Amino acid sequence: MATCEQVASGSSHHRSLLVVIRLSFLFAALWFSASPGRSQISPGPLAKAHQSLNGTSQCASCHLFGTSTPTFKCLECHKEIARLLSDNKGYHARLEMKNPNGKECVRCHLDHNGENFSLIHWEPSKKQFDHRLTGYPLEGKHAGVECEKCHTPAHMLPEIRALLKRQDPAGSYLGASTKCIACHEDYHKGRLGKDCENCHNANDWKEAKTTKNFDHSKTRYPLTGEHLQVLCEKCHKPEMPQEVRFKNMKFQNCSDCHADPHHGAFKQKRCEDCHTTEGWKKVLPAFSFDHSKTKYPLLGAHIKVSCVACHAKGEFERPLKFSNCTDCHKDIHNGQFAARPQKGECTECHKVEGWKPSLFGVKEHATSKYPLEGKHAKVECDKCHIPAGKETIYKVKFASCTDCHKDPHDRQFAKAPFENRCEGCHTVADWHRSLFTIAKHRQTKFPLTGAHAAVTCAECHKVGAGGRKDKIIPFSFDDKSCTGCHEDPHHGEFRDRQERRRPNGTKFGCEACHNTRSWVDVPGFDHSKTKFPLLGVHRTVACNQCHKPLVGEKKIQFKGTPLICEACHKDVHGKQFARQEGKTDCASCHTAERWKPSNFDHSRTKFPLDGGHKDVACDKCHSLFKVVDGKSVLFYQPTPLACEACHGPGFKKN
Repeated sequence: MATCEQVASGSSHHRSLLVVIRLSFLFAALWFSASPGRSQISPGPLAKAHQSLNGTSQCASCHLFGTSTPTFKCLECHKEIARLLSDNKGYHARLEMKNPNGKECVRCHLDHNGENFSLIHWEPSKKQFDHRLTGYPLEGKHAGVECEKCHTPAHMLPEIRALLKRQDPAGSYLGASTKCIACHEDYHKGRLGKDCENCHNANDWKEAKTTKNFDHSKTRYPLTGEHLQVLCEKCHKPEMPQEVRFKNMKFQNCSDCHADPHHGAFKQKRCEDCHTTEGWKKVLPAFSFDHSKTKYPLLGAHIKVSCVACHAKGEFERPLKFSNCTDCHKDIHNGQFAARPQKGECTECHKVEGWKPSLFGVKEHATSKYPLEGKHAKVECDKCHIPAGKETIYKVKFASCTDCHKDPHDRQFAKAPFENRCEGCHTVADWHRSLFTIAKHRQTKFPLTGAHAAVTCAECHKVGAGGRKDKIIPFSFDDKSCTGCHEDPHHGEFRDRQERRRPNGTKFGCEACHNTRSWVDVPGFDHSKTKFPLLGVHRTVACNQCHKPLVGEKKIQFKGTPLICEACHKDVHGKQFARQEGKTDCASCHTAERWKPSNFDHSRTKFPLDGGHKDVACDKCHSLFKVVDGKSVLFYQPTPLACEACHGPGFKKN
């Protein structure tokens, strides 16, 4: 018999023969493994929906034999789909299937894949299905409705439901009616027809305005002017009887809807003799009264004032005073401006175009004793001149910031040299941008160095710091050591190092190991002087990878950290190399320089690697995997040593 090397390097005839032999063995194995009956004929069990068609005698129920191409009888059972295809409606019709009796149905609904195989595949999913493919795009509010809300037996077209032969109507998505009243109750009880879309849309049911859907111009009362902007329910009120809410309403006279604002002063005229629907205050040219020809022409906001607001009770012939604003308007300032040149006349600060805003703005404020600058220029008047009706005060104190602003520092700066002068640190341009810089901070008892220079003020000066229990931000601290702001993450484990003192008598504290440049940088701690110098890849490992909290505790353990490999590293070999006390000595094969390749000496085993075996990858021979603690682990023992175990039967060693 030829060796593996000879076959591999032999003629093409030998290689072809070897392929034939292998295929013969494979075919024989498949033949003998199959069941003698149905498995030799049927390509597989049917889906759950077609279980009644199982068995070789049922094949002709779905398959048509004697044709040149595969032909199926899907539409003979699924008459509802056949009906929709003939009517050119629905999803299947829009697929434009040229041959539904051929491979068109099988392309999406592939059977013989097992009882639990789903015949319907939603692409990409049912929730992401593109409903436009059905011919009925989901728009507006319909886009967020769950499929099952519309696709129910009650909403299915009767002619489609009657065609369902085997399928449960509750599980079908076919034949859903597209009529609104199929899902929605007819609020109008048939009085306005059955085509809801003539007035409504899917975006907003209440958008049934004449400018959008319903054409009111085709009714007996076309909407014009301001009537176009009136909501439907303002006229067609819900409390009206159903029989007259939309039909047989009174609209011959304005008074059918509107009250007479003149209280009968113009009984001899109709509303439409003077007014139009374009606007109540826009009168017809035929209206003879022209207010501009009187002693008081109506200007600005006065044009919009109703007549009865001045002519009380509709008494238009009664003379009115109008020389001063106060003839009609009350002095809401309670005489505070009576000493001014215009003696408190409203026109000094206000105009008829609008009572607000006042004419007394930032520019005019500059002529006062307190010009508005910076942020003050954007402050609303009533923030300083607090509205209090007649008691509103316009002459306020402003000598110091605290006249208006509360002291947020709880008198921490009340003493010299600050004396609560806010402008020493702040400006009116921006309150949050302090003038107290890093340079000024260096003049304090705590100069900012290293990373502290990049820390925002709020990181140290925050509520609850400095021993304060109120909501006042502290700026003065008695304890200026590291632990005054930072918690000791070592929980006193290095207290002996922290208690050491500098030449000036101060304690080293955290700076015994750390500095303000970087917390991670620990120049004060030399790991090479410990029992475990950091070598190889250990130099790149973060401290907390080895120094971890003990079981059941939260603080990190530094002293007493184990020094052996197996204390930190898990045994990835499933204890197959365990020695004493069931522990694996990692150092016998690996070093700290690198984990792979290992230092394992194969020459000390029963199978030294000689010749061509030297370049063979480990996993070519060691391929035995076992599940240990739920994980697949490669086992190196037992590994067969005979050539036939790797090279196959009949292999002869040279």
